[in-house]
Amino acid sequence: MDALISLHASQPWWIWLGLGLVLLAVESALSSEWLLWPAVSAGIVAVLTAIGLRYGFAVEIIVFGLLTAVLTLLSNRLITRVNPTDMPDINDRDSRLIGQQAQVITPFLDGRGRVFISGSEWAAELEGAGAPAIGSRVVVEAIEGARLRVRAP
Repeated sequence: MDALISLHASQPWWIWLGLGLVLLAVESALSSEWLLWPAVSAGIVAVLTAIGLRYGFAVEIIVFGLLTAVLTLLSNRLITRVNPTDMPDINDRDSRLIGQQAQVITPFLDGRGRVFISGSEWAAELEGAGAPAIGSRVVVEAIEGARLRVRAP
């Protein structure tokens, strides 16, 4: 403990840099997205102490805490703006089909038939009256299990 106290007294930025690197390593290993901003905050405190702003360990802890809180809140707002929740998940192939056009490949009998979309053949249920001809286009309205609900455009 005396070694840490003497290191902080002579060069406090090493402690903050070390803390930031440890937090960043744990974040890289776990991908939790919770330790990124504390790691950045520790790096900022390390830079502040390296350039000569030394107010003591208690003030450094307070600055670290405030920076962590502010950066976390700002990043949350940025992520919400950049990646809104109403956008479909890029990895969810099925939800990306909604609103797309599919090609009818079998006739619709009693409102049920088959369509081809995005490289796959799907069972489909037709909304509305009239049966589209084979080869015509329909629009995907919803996905219900392994069946698409479609309508004529």
